[in-house]
Amino acid sequence: MNSKIEIPSAKTVISAAASAAATAMLVRSFAKDLIPRELRQYFFTEVHYFLRTFTNEITVVIDEYDGLNKNQLYYAAETYMGTLITPSTKRFRVSLPEKEKKIQVSMGGNEEITDKFNGFRLKWRKVIQQTQTRYVPYPDEFNSTVKSEVRFIELTFHKSHKNTVINEYLPHILERSKAVKEEKKTLKLHTLRNERIHGPRSKPWQSVNLDHPAKFDTLAMDDEIKRMIIDDLDRFVKRKEFYRKVGKAWKRGYLLFGPPGTGKSSLIAAMANYLNFDVYDLELTDLRCNSDLRRLLISTANRSILVVEDIDATIDLSERSKAALKAPMPFHPFHHNPGPMVTLSGLLNFIDGLWSSCGDERIIIFTTNHIDKLDPALLRPGRMDVHIHMSYCTPCGLKMLTSNYIGIKEHPLLSDAESLIASTKVTPAEVGEQLLKSDNPELALDGLIKFLEQKKLEATEKADEVKVEKTEEGLKELLRIAKASPAEISEKLLKKEEGANALKILVKLLEEGIGTENVKENGVKTE
Repeated sequence: MNSKIEIPSAKTVISAAASAAATAMLVRSFAKDLIPRELRQYFFTEVHYFLRTFTNEITVVIDEYDGLNKNQLYYAAETYMGTLITPSTKRFRVSLPEKEKKIQVSMGGNEEITDKFNGFRLKWRKVIQQTQTRYVPYPDEFNSTVKSEVRFIELTFHKSHKNTVINEYLPHILERSKAVKEEKKTLKLHTLRNERIHGPRSKPWQSVNLDHPAKFDTLAMDDEIKRMIIDDLDRFVKRKEFYRKVGKAWKRGYLLFGPPGTGKSSLIAAMANYLNFDVYDLELTDLRCNSDLRRLLISTANRSILVVEDIDATIDLSERSKAALKAPMPFHPFHHNPGPMVTLSGLLNFIDGLWSSCGDERIIIFTTNHIDKLDPALLRPGRMDVHIHMSYCTPCGLKMLTSNYIGIKEHPLLSDAESLIASTKVTPAEVGEQLLKSDNPELALDGLIKFLEQKKLEATEKADEVKVEKTEEGLKELLRIAKASPAEISEKLLKKEEGANALKILVKLLEEGIGTENVKENGVKTE
C-alpha cells in the first residue's frame, strides 16, 4: 500500500515559525507584566541550577560586596577578565575614569569568556541583576553610595580542579590584576585634605595627576650618582622576601640635602616616574599630634613615595628646652589652642617603629637645605638609609642641561662654560634659567658665560669682604691690646693711601712702633 507524504511548502513553514515566534513574544510579554521580576529570576535560577546537577562542573561566586565592605577579589577578577578579551568577543565595556589617562577595558554585563590554566578550561561570567534602589554605606567613609543593581562574577570549571583553582588560579588572578593596574595607572600626587572643609571622617588625602616630566635620563646630576640611585631602587623593589627574611619592614629611607635649586624635587619626580609610584606630600606643620601622623601613614597606599620636604624648617626636631615644654600655652579667647604637636619620638616611630610596617614597598624621602640642623637620631641607617648630596652644577651636569635645553653636546663655547662651572657655585636651576633665554645655542651659551663670570666676580668680592671683616675684627683686638691713641693712628693714616690698603698700613704702623711693647707682652700676631 503506497502512502503519499506531503511536504509543506516553504511559505507554510515560514508562516508557522512566525506564528510560533509571535506567540512566544506574547507569552513573554504577559509573563513580564503579570509575573513579578523576583519570581522570574527565581524560576530561571532554579532551572539553571537544576540543569547543572547533571554536569561535573562547579561554580564559584564572587560577590562585589562582602557585607558592607568591597570585595577586593571581585575587582581583581574584573580587571583580569579585561585581559581575556579577544577579537571574537562580541561585547565588552570601555571607560575613562576621572583623573585617569588610559582607557579601561572590562567585560560587559551577563557576558561569558573562557580562560585556560594548567591545561584545563575555565569559564567566566559577569552577572548584573537589577534590584530596588538602596543605599550602601562605606564603613571607612562619611558618604554612602546608591545601588540599583547587584553584581557578581561566576567562575565555572570542572570539579576535579577545585583545589588548583582555590590555591593557584585565584592567587594568579590577584597578582596578574595587580600588574595590569600598575601598567595602566596614572601617577598621582597626593596632598592633605582640609578637614574643616571636607569633615573629619573624609579621606585624609586628595590627589591630582603627577605630570612632572623629570626622568633620570634628563637629570643634571653626575652619572655615577644617578647609577647608584637607580641600582639602589632596583635592588629595593626586588627584595621583598629578603626584607621578610631578616625581619625588616619593606621600606627605604632617603635624605636629599643641599642648597636650594639643586634639583631635589626633580629627583623625587624622576624616582616616581622610574618606579611608577604615587607621591604623598606630607606637610608636618599641618598635623596636630602624633596620632594624626599614624592615621596618615595607614591611609597611604603600597608602592608609594612619602615626601617630607624641608624637614629642618617645617618642624622643630631638636631637643626642645625643658622650660618651653613645661611652660603652659597662653590662653586667648579668640585664638585656637593648637595643643600638642608632632614630636621627635613620634616621627622616629613613624619611620622606624611598629607603625612603619603598616604597608609594603614604601619609600620615605626627607629633604633639607641644612643637614647640620637635623637630630642625629634621624640620620642613622634604618631611618635615612641613603644620604644624597645635591651639589652645585658640575661640568657633567652642564652637558646634560645644554643637551636638554638647546640640544647640543659639543660647542666651542661649551668648554669655556665648563671651566667656569668648575670654579663657580651655581645651581642647575640658575643654569637652566639662563639657557631658556634664547633658542640660539651660541647666544644661549654666550649669555650663560657672562652670567657665570658675573657670579664668579660677585663670589670673589664677597670673599674679599669676609677677609676685610675678619681683618677689622683682628685689628680691633690688636688696637685694644696695643693701647694706641686715635690721634696717633689718624696722623699716620692721613699721610698714606686711602681705601682697603689702609688696613694693611695700619698693621704695619703698629708693627713699626705704636704700642709695640704692649703687643709683644700680650703675644699678639699681626699677620
